[in-house]
Amino acid sequence: MREQLSSRLGFLMLAAGSAVGLGNVWRFPYVVGRNGGAAFVVVYLAFLVLLGFPLLCAELGIGRGAGRSLAAALEALSPRRCSAVWARIGSVLAFGCFVLMIYYTDVAGWLLKYTADYMRGAPPADPSTAFGALTADDVSETLFMSVTVVVSALVCLCGVVKGVERATKCMMVTLLALLAVLAVRALSLPGAQEGLSFYLKPDWARFMEHPWSAVLDAMGQAFFTLSLGIGSMTICGSYVGEDHSLVKEAAFIIVIDTVVALLAGLVVFPACASFGVPYGEGPGLIFVALPKVFAQMSGGSFWGFLFFLFLSFAALTTVVAVFECLIAGLMDSFGVARWKSTAVVAVGVLALSLPCVLVEGILQWEDFAVSQIWLPMGALCQGFFVVNETYGWGWESFRVSVSVGHGFSMPQWMRWHMAIVVPILMVAIFVAGFMRFV
Repeated sequence: MREQLSSRLGFLMLAAGSAVGLGNVWRFPYVVGRNGGAAFVVVYLAFLVLLGFPLLCAELGIGRGAGRSLAAALEALSPRRCSAVWARIGSVLAFGCFVLMIYYTDVAGWLLKYTADYMRGAPPADPSTAFGALTADDVSETLFMSVTVVVSALVCLCGVVKGVERATKCMMVTLLALLAVLAVRALSLPGAQEGLSFYLKPDWARFMEHPWSAVLDAMGQAFFTLSLGIGSMTICGSYVGEDHSLVKEAAFIIVIDTVVALLAGLVVFPACASFGVPYGEGPGLIFVALPKVFAQMSGGSFWGFLFFLFLSFAALTTVVAVFECLIAGLMDSFGVARWKSTAVVAVGVLALSLPCVLVEGILQWEDFAVSQIWLPMGALCQGFFVVNETYGWGWESFRVSVSVGHGFSMPQWMRWHMAIVVPILMVAIFVAGFMRFV
């Protein structure tokens, strides 16, 4: 008998934890900063509705419809003549979770290192060089990456309810509380009003300086922030019952994910404005620019500790959810016990993460492979699967499945949106991302 989550809150926290990650805090503030502040946020929210919502419904629906992880679910729900093909497609897509983990655990390790430094009252003396020194220190990187892998594996080893659900609920509740405290502190800083104005008052002139680039950034952020396409949401759906419609649950998950991203902006922009740090610093905003802010702030070590603890929880909720996706996938496909599947995933991620630690540039290639190839490809495949009657699950079966339970039903007109509009947007993301990388 397949284990299920014990409560609706557990499901929402697990699914939101999978979605809430570094993209909400690392990527979101700087793409907002370089694209006109609130003007970008408005477009981003529109794409969450147009793109993120239907694809999230599709992935959750596939999971609950079959009660299995991605590869096994696609095989079970497809017509018999196509089941072997869909099983192979699902396996290829789910492997994207593995590629994601062999660099995401490295980044999560950086956050643990910064959290530990701030906790013991030893923040980076020179933030401009400290991050470069960390990434050049193979021993420290390997140590903190290994801690991330071991902790996540131990959580999953305890099972769905006692391990994954319990840990995710604890981390998500703490994460939201920390973020609220940090936002209040940032808004109380002198000069914070300037950053708040930039964040909340649309600057359409700046947005229109590079409109297509800004639109593509908004589209990509709306898609990537929900971690769609490689099965992490499928496994969340597979552990939930039919008391509530997945249309309603998808809306709640998007709201939680968006609240985290928006609150992160309330931390970053007022703090940057108060201490004269540029808003569009790029990924270095987290590891270089904000530590400079904490160095100038009264009680900076304490606030820096809370900030990096919040970021660590954001990263760990994603790692735990994706580890569970990989572990459940092995259990579903090969019938192995949880402890064996957990050991294989942990050892595999540890071993294959080492090149990312030791060889410069591999992290960027793996990030590109997941974000620009696996995620869009997976979303296209899953979207086709739920609307095609001949070769996939079929629209009516999907619509009925996600509409079961208390809440909203999937409207009939959404079929054409998913069959026409969503694929066009996904191809645009794929092409734009590839062109930028090369």
